[in-house]
Amino acid sequence: MADNNVAEEMLEEMPSDRVADLVEYIVCGLVDDEDAVSLDVTDGEDGSLIEVSCAEADAGRIIGRRGRTIKAIRTLARALGQRVGTSVEVEVLG
Repeated sequence: MADNNVAEEMLEEMPSDRVADLVEYIVCGLVDDEDAVSLDVTDGEDGSLIEVSCAEADAGRIIGRRGRTIKAIRTLARALGQRVGTSVEVEVLG
């Protein structure tokens, strides 16, 4: 019976996965080359790091003027992270 519980827990989504889905949805709406977008989620004891990789030409669109767009994305990610019980940081890799 214990084996079934372990299997069920492995199938459950990590809280950071929900945040990564939101970040991916927002980023894909901003960029020209959606196929070049990929997210790398690293879960640690103190929270999660979401690294967004994209085409070099699209990095500026994600960051925005004076960093306003990435700041807004980080704010939304942190808000959802708090709601699902995890700390989240978002970084853009051009």
